[in-house]
Amino acid sequence: MNPAPQLKGTAADGLRRFATIWSRAVYPATATSMTRAEFEDYLHPLAVRLGDALHAHPFTPAPGREVGEALVAAHCTAPDALPQILGVVESYLVLYSAADTPLPVEEGRARCSRLQHAVAAGFAKALRERTRSEQEALSRAALAAQAAVEEALHTSETRFRTVFKDATIGIGIADMDGRIRDVNGALARMFNCSEDELRRRNVSEWVHPSDAPEVWRMHRELVRGERDHFRVEKPYHRPDGTVLWTNLTVSLLRGAEGEPRYQLALMEDITERRLLHLRLRYEATHDELTGLPNRTLFAERLERVLAGTGPTGRGDESRSGRFGLLYLDIDGFKAVNDSLGHAVGDQLLVSVAERLQSCAAAPNHLVGRIGGDEFVALISNPSGREEVTELARQALAALATPITVDGRDLSVRASIGIVEGSSGELGPAEVLRSADITMYRAKDSGGNRYEIADPVSDARAIDRHSLTNHLPGALERGEFFLEYQPLIRMSDSRLTGAEALVRWRHPVHGLLGPDRFIPLAEHTGLIVPLGRWVLEQAVRQACDWCAHPLLGGRAADSEPIRVNVNLSPRQLHHPDLVQDTVAVLEWAGLTPASLCLEVTESALIGADEDELKPLRQLAEMGVDIALDDFGTGYSNLANLRRLPATTLKLDRSFTQGLQQHPADPVDVTFVGGIVSLAHALGLRVTVEGVETEAQAAQLRELGCDTAQGWYYARPAPAEEIVAHWATA
Repeated sequence: MNPAPQLKGTAADGLRRFATIWSRAVYPATATSMTRAEFEDYLHPLAVRLGDALHAHPFTPAPGREVGEALVAAHCTAPDALPQILGVVESYLVLYSAADTPLPVEEGRARCSRLQHAVAAGFAKALRERTRSEQEALSRAALAAQAAVEEALHTSETRFRTVFKDATIGIGIADMDGRIRDVNGALARMFNCSEDELRRRNVSEWVHPSDAPEVWRMHRELVRGERDHFRVEKPYHRPDGTVLWTNLTVSLLRGAEGEPRYQLALMEDITERRLLHLRLRYEATHDELTGLPNRTLFAERLERVLAGTGPTGRGDESRSGRFGLLYLDIDGFKAVNDSLGHAVGDQLLVSVAERLQSCAAAPNHLVGRIGGDEFVALISNPSGREEVTELARQALAALATPITVDGRDLSVRASIGIVEGSSGELGPAEVLRSADITMYRAKDSGGNRYEIADPVSDARAIDRHSLTNHLPGALERGEFFLEYQPLIRMSDSRLTGAEALVRWRHPVHGLLGPDRFIPLAEHTGLIVPLGRWVLEQAVRQACDWCAHPLLGGRAADSEPIRVNVNLSPRQLHHPDLVQDTVAVLEWAGLTPASLCLEVTESALIGADEDELKPLRQLAEMGVDIALDDFGTGYSNLANLRRLPATTLKLDRSFTQGLQQHPADPVDVTFVGGIVSLAHALGLRVTVEGVETEAQAAQLRELGCDTAQGWYYARPAPAEEIVAHWATA
């Protein structure tokens, strides 16, 4: 989908235009006494409230509920009003609510959709409250009518007949055996039949399958004289087959001696109101595009199943006490939207929904769409795990056949996460989170497959999420620190420098190595500020070492001790790399020759000249560039000539074959060849992972320049470097 067009004028002008369009669409479906212009003025502040909510940070759909309530207050309650209200919000709110920083298209649509649901929810709530108020007023009127009828029965038949005939609500009188004695015209009109037809009926005949369980219990108590009245919402069958929904109040009329004489029924026709409520409920709980249950309804059903009350909420004695949940996400759906447009994407989602429904057609299956391209399926009381996994296999098979949209055959792949277990062990949020985590595990494994939830895998994912959330504040809280691993010149075992290695002292997880958090920092972009902090600390430490009266003087060939700092791929491509590095060196007063930046070989594979330019600039300044983990990628030895590297760091995997005695001749030949080629290109060679004296001797014989590893020293705080190597 193309970005929304940029409207001319201010945001206020756009929202005024939105209010005008809204008024034109909704005004014909209102019962307001306002003029069209007054109604537009009434809608304008509501439009502003929606526009502000759409662009708020953080976003919340709560203002939509207030807008829905305000619309009911303006009598926008005709059956066609709500679709008109929501249709204008969907089509024009994002378009006419301009902002200094436009929202991404997908984000704007998602927020607008949530605001629509909030408007519908507020509308339904306000309408329900107004209905309750009207019912209470009606009840008071009904009780007043009852009193009037009783008075008329005891005093004047003429006065009773006047009240009975002219009442606008349906009134019926039956004896204590249920035989209907009299009805008024309003009641006959409600049933679409004559008064005589109703008089031939008995109250006991008016049982309906949707009657609440307590209706007939309360009626029996009233007939026995144990209660004087009751009020319920009750349906009736009309002669034409339709259903009449009523607010029913039944009262007991007693004789002069207090004995039960008659039953008085007062009925209000609420059929249209109930249909509107059902429609609002459906729209609030079903996905507009696919018609499937949405997140709200699915969560309600999941909560019932997990609570062990069955899908209806009334309990199920035959249930097995288990559940199965499938969380399905379409692989690569974003590419469909980006390349073919959202209209095609929407049609694809509709087809996917239809195929999933065809797979999950059993009474204990429920399929829903909970957002975007994410679908869920719930199985209540599965016979076993095999039933759940079989549904996943059927879903993947159903999607395997290409879906035709606008003459195009689109292949659909999906990843599914499965959670299967006993009801009552986990809450809805935990089940959905576990299924979501498991779905992403299936996606990370290549997609078009399903995975079953595993507590250990869930724990790792939750742990990763926890670390990611904790990362932004960890630097400010001073939780990171550096250790250093010495770099030793192999010819005489003297210290030439040290590699700075960052550690995280996490308040919950304890001491964490870079393998636990550097990938997370790289993924989130936090590696840039963290990398600058490491550079600042390492450079300042190098200055301290160079100024040390013993350590500085013992540096090989009187050269300053060099500090090595790792650069991640994201740092390597950051536009301020050169500027930040120069600023740190100048701030500390350290010469560029005392700094070596380590870049992994894989980060430079396929790099063009523009991408290599920052490294070239730093190398020309005198900063050493080391090609780290050399040999672990698709090494192109001929490509070394164009890289601005001064040092090759051989990966520790090449030293493993040198541990045995005699050393593996293949490894010896391979390492020797790399060393010879590197020296021919004017590059120094550093080896990692030296753990034994035999390895050190073999690498020294092969001509390696420097080495690091546990044989020489383990990573340690800077003060230990000084204490050991200044006196060595």
